[in-house]
Formats: sequence, structure tokens, C-alpha cells
Amino acid sequence: MNREELLDAIDKKYAAMGQDPNVHLSGLLYAEPMKYWDFIQVDALLGLQTQRTQLPDEMVFIMYHQINELLFKMILWEMGQISHAKDIEPKKFEMHLMRISRYFDMLSNSFDIMSEGMEIEQYMKFRDTLTPASGFQSGQYRKIEIASTELINLIDFRFRKTINRDTPYEHAFDNMYWQVAGKDHKTGKKNKLMINFEDKYKKELIEWMKEYNTINLWTKFKELPEAYQKNKDLINAMRHYDHTVNIDWVMHHYNAAAKYLDSGEVNVEATGGSDWHKYMHPRYQRRIFFPELWSQEELDNWGVTNLEGYDKIT
Repeated sequence: MNREELLDAIDKKYAAMGQDPNVHLSGLLYAEPMKYWDFIQVDALLGLQTQRTQLPDEMVFIMYHQINELLFKMILWEMGQISHAKDIEPKKFEMHLMRISRYFDMLSNSFDIMSEGMEIEQYMKFRDTLTPASGFQSGQYRKIEIASTELINLIDFRFRKTINRDTPYEHAFDNMYWQVAGKDHKTGKKNKLMINFEDKYKKELIEWMKEYNTINLWTKFKELPEAYQKNKDLINAMRHYDHTVNIDWVMHHYNAAAKYLDSGEVNVEATGGSDWHKYMHPRYQRRIFFPELWSQEELDNWGVTNLEGYDKIT
């Protein structure tokens, strides 16, 4: 646009908003130019790291998890653009899915920061100050799972036959696969990890379940026109996302945890007190977002023979 076209466009923009464009133009005379550190809020961002010990590697642990949460926010941002879009076409669906998968690829590939970037001795000391906190308690990650698939696919597989479309959301919440990590197996009571998590997030997550019940990625895909559902690029994008989140990222996390938690003569529990081997490994909980996009053989061997990859649909 030339100068006259820009001014005309500004006039039209603010007139449509019921605003006087001259007032906004006048404001530009006094506005400070944007600076990188102000736009990114660098000072605020760098002031969010507070250690509980004097062990240097605790800072690595804190910043790494804060980066994870920022990536989770980016993922949720992309998911919303799929879920809330009307008449979405395969190309746009695939585009946002691949963005999401790239973020999870970053998360998967970053676990070397955890597995190679902290001294075991330091970690085993400062981890005790974190109890009963756990990465399990990431509300954003739970939102990602809920926004990805139908709730039945997140229910503990032992209880799925008791759940249907008429099941109250709170009952479904109480039977999600992650509940296995939040109960004392000896008493059957919820541990402090779960109590704290539910105090903070249960109400919010149930509302999220209601919102995404009919617009989660899997339901959104199944509501596409039949021709769109046969789009191989979209199918492969769906399969890539499913494998990346529920096998690749999980196994990178599992292997990083194993380096520390299995490092001594006696294996230790996760900070929240869970049996993390069975909670994390995909072959046990069999978290699968898009089950109908996998063959029966792939489903039967989930987390067993497809740890390293999967075949694309051609």
C-alpha cells in the first residue's frame, strides 16, 4: 500500500470500530517504539525461576519444565484453531496438526537436557524438596489430552466398559488413566499429589471436558466429509501426532526418568509416589487418541513393536 491507501485503510478500520482515527494517529506521535525486551517480557520471564535449594542443577530442572509449559500453551493454541474452526478442510487440519507434532518433537528431542544435563547426585538431593509435586500435575498437558480425543480413550482401560456417553463428567474424570498414579495402592485413598492436583484443576478440567466433548480432534476428524477422512496426508498427520505424543514423547520421558530413578541399588518412586514404570510406559496404559486409524496388529502391539516408528499410509 502507498501512503494514501494506508491512511484510507486506517480511517475505515477505526470508523468500523466507532473510533476516531485521528485520535489514534495522534497517539502515534507520543508512543514509544517497541523494544524486543518489552514485547517478549524478558525481565518478567527471567524472574520466574526460584530455587528451593542451593544445588545448581535444580535451575536446569526448573527452566526445562517452564519451557515445557510454554510449549504446551503453543500446542493448545494450535488445537483451538482446529477445534473451533467451521468446515475445516484437510489442508488446514493437517497444517495445524503438524505444527503441534513439531512442538512435541521438540519436547521429545529435548529430554537429553534432562538425562544428560543434571548430575544424578544433585538430582537425588533436590528432588526430595519437590515432594509431593510432580509433572503429573501439569493442567495444560491434561487439557491437551482431553482436546485430542474422546474421553473413552483416556479412561483407564480396566474401566472402559463402565463408561458411555451418558456417564457424568465427574465419574469419567475419576476414572481417567492418570488416577492410577494418584492413589495409595495399600489403602485405596488418594495421595497428596492427587488431592493437590484436583483442588487446583478438577473443576477447570471438567469444564474443559464439556467444551471439547464434541470438538476434540478425533471427533472433529470423524465429522469431516467422507472424502476428507480418506485424505492420506491428513491420516498420516493424525497417526504421526498420535505416535509422537503417546509413544515417542512418553518413551523419551520414561528413559530420562529411568536414568535417575533406577540409578541406585534400590529403585525409587517418582516424586508424587506413583509406580512410574507402569504409569508411564505406553504398553501398560495404551493411550491411543485415534484408534480407528491403526490396524489391529498395531493396536495389539502398541508400545511394544512400534517404539521406533510406524508405517505411513500410502
